[in-house]
Amino acid sequence: MNEKALQRLEYGKIKEALAEYAVSYLGKRQIAELLPLTAMPVVRAKLDEAAEAKSLLQYGASVPIPSLEGMENILDLLGTGYVFSEKDFMHIHQFLTSCAQLMRYMAAKSGIAPHISSYAASMYVMDALKSEIERCIRHGQVADSASKELMKVRKRLAVFEERLKSKLDSLMSRHRSILQEHVLSTRNERYVLPVKKEHRKLVKGTVLDESASGQTVYIEPAEVMTIQFELTGLKAEEAREELKVLSDLTALAESCDQQLLTNVETVGTYDFIFAKAKYALAIGGSNVELNDQGIIDIREAKHPLLNRPMVPLNFVIGRRYKSLIITGPNTGGKTLSLKTVGLLTVMAQSGLLIPVREGSLLSVFNHLAVDIGDGQSIEHALSTFSAHIRNVNEMLQFADRSTLILIDEMASGTDPGEGVGLSVAILEELHRRGATVVATTHFTEIKNFADVTPGFENARMEFDTDTLQPLYRLRIGEAGQSYAFLIALKLGLPAGLIERSREITARGLPESLPQGTQAAGSEPEPNEASAADTVDPQEETTTEPEPLPHSEKEPEDRAQPIPEEGPRSFQFGDCVYIAYLGRTGIVFETEDARGNVGVMIQNQKFKINQKRLKLHIESKELYPDNYDLDIVFETKENRKKRKLMGRKHAPGVTIETKSEE
Repeated sequence: MNEKALQRLEYGKIKEALAEYAVSYLGKRQIAELLPLTAMPVVRAKLDEAAEAKSLLQYGASVPIPSLEGMENILDLLGTGYVFSEKDFMHIHQFLTSCAQLMRYMAAKSGIAPHISSYAASMYVMDALKSEIERCIRHGQVADSASKELMKVRKRLAVFEERLKSKLDSLMSRHRSILQEHVLSTRNERYVLPVKKEHRKLVKGTVLDESASGQTVYIEPAEVMTIQFELTGLKAEEAREELKVLSDLTALAESCDQQLLTNVETVGTYDFIFAKAKYALAIGGSNVELNDQGIIDIREAKHPLLNRPMVPLNFVIGRRYKSLIITGPNTGGKTLSLKTVGLLTVMAQSGLLIPVREGSLLSVFNHLAVDIGDGQSIEHALSTFSAHIRNVNEMLQFADRSTLILIDEMASGTDPGEGVGLSVAILEELHRRGATVVATTHFTEIKNFADVTPGFENARMEFDTDTLQPLYRLRIGEAGQSYAFLIALKLGLPAGLIERSREITARGLPESLPQGTQAAGSEPEPNEASAADTVDPQEETTTEPEPLPHSEKEPEDRAQPIPEEGPRSFQFGDCVYIAYLGRTGIVFETEDARGNVGVMIQNQKFKINQKRLKLHIESKELYPDNYDLDIVFETKENRKKRKLMGRKHAPGVTIETKSEE
C-alpha cells in the first residue's frame, strides 16, 4: 500500500504500541515488517488467529512462550566453525525445554484454538540434543562426566591442589611473624606470600610483585614452584578436554540446525500473534467481517491512538452510495472520523483486531490514498493547494473499484469558485472509476452536488448550537454547517462584525462603483450612463457562471421561493433563485431546446439549466401593472428619454440594455 498514506494515518505509531507487547527479537522484527495485506483469505486467517489468541488470554491462561534469549546469536554462528560456550548451550537447553512445554500446551488447546495450535505441530522436540546437553553441561560448566579423559585430568588436579594447599598452610604458619597480612594472594595465577620488605631474604623463592608503597613484596616460595608448575599444565589439559566436549556438542547442534531454525521461527510467530492479542485487549479490539466490494459498516468505532474518551463512530458506506461528503464546524471531529475509518481499515488488513463492536464489516482494499493535512514543504516549495493537487494526481494513477480514498478539506488552498469546480470534477472522476471516497468540506456547492448526485451522500458532525460545543457524532444523510459566526461570537469577536459578516454572506460582496458614478441613492445626471449601461447589448451570453460569495441558506429577509404546483416554464421577467450560487437573477430569455434559461445576475448574462433554478418572484409580482416590463430591458437612448418622462421601473431590478422596436 501507499507508504505516504500509512504515514498520514500514523500507522507507524500502531506498530510501536504493538511492539511493546512482544517479548522476543523475532516477534519485534515481524511487527517492524508488518504491512497491510490485500488478499482477503489471508486477512481472514490472520484476524481469526488473533481472535483465538485473545480468547486464550481472556480465559486467564498463561501461555508458555519460550524466551529466545541468546538464540539469535546461536543461529547466526551455526555452521561457521564457531565452538559454542557453556552459556550458549544453557540457552539452547532452556529453549528446548520451553518448546516442549509450548507444544504440550497447544496440543491441549487445539479444540478452542485450532488455527494457532497448528503451528506447534510443526515444531521439533530434539530430545537427543537436549539430553546430551544435560549430560555434559551442569550449572553452566562442563561436567566431569562429559568424558573419561576430562574426569582423569580433574582427579589429578584435585590431588595437586590439595598438596599445594597443605604446603601453603605450612609456609604461612612458619613465616607468620614476617608476613604483612595473614592471607594468601595470587599473582599471574600463582600463589604468593605477602612478606614485609625488610624480611624478604628470609623466604626462599621468586619475587613476582611489589605493593604500591613498596613495603610489601609478593614471593612465590621455592617449595611450591614445582607443584604450581604441575597445576598449570593440568589446567591446560583440562581446558583442551573441555574444548573437545564443547566441539562435540556444537557438531550435534549443527546437525539439528533446521529443526532449531523452525522452532525459533515458530516461537517468533507465536510471540507476534499473542502480542496482537494483548494489544487487542488493551484497546478493546474485536474481530470483524470482511468483503471485497468496498462496503464499510462499523459500529461504535474508536481511534486506537486517542488517549482520551472518544464518542464512538458509526460509519456506513458502499451500498447505496460509494462517496460520502462530511461537513461540520472546525474541531468538530471531521478529520478524526476520516482518520479513524482509514486507520481501522489498514489495521484490520494487517490482521489486527480493532476497537469496534463485534460483527462490524470492513472491506479489503488493494489501494489506499490519503490527503489529510496540507503537506506543505519548505524544502519542496509546495503550497497547500499544490500539495493537494499532487496528492490527487497520485490518487488518479491507481484509483479503481478496490481503492479507498480519504480527502480532508476539499477545495481548500485556492480560489473557492475554482476550487469547488475542480473538487466536483475530481469527485465525479473518482466515482466513475468506482473508488470508495470519503471527503470533508466546508463548501455548500459540494454539499449541494452530493445531495443531488446518485452514488453520493452527505453527512455532518453534530453541533450543539446552544452551548456552541461540537458533539463529535457523525450523522449520515444530512449536510452540516460550519457555524463560523456562532463560534466567532463565542470567541469574543464583536457582535457588529458578526452582523456585518452575515450581511455580506447573505447579499454578496458590495461592488465598487466605477470612477465618476454617483453614490447609492443619488440620481445620475441625464448625460451620465448608469452602471447597467456599461453592458454591451451584443455581448455573448456566458454559459457557466463563476461561483459567488454566498450563505449556506437563503437569508431570512428575502422572499421565499414560491412552491410550484407542477412543472412550470420560467417566464420573461421572472426573478429566480440559483441555489448553488446563493444568488437571485432575472430571466431575460426563456428556456431553449436544451433546457437552458437566460438569467441576468449582477449585470452579467448566463445560461443556466432550468433544473438549477427556483422561482423566487413571479414577473407579475415583481413588475405590477403600473410598471412597464419592457422598460426593464431598453436602450441607452430610451433610458434617457424615460428618465425625462419620469416612467417607473421595478425597484432593485438590474437594468439591462436591449434593442427596442
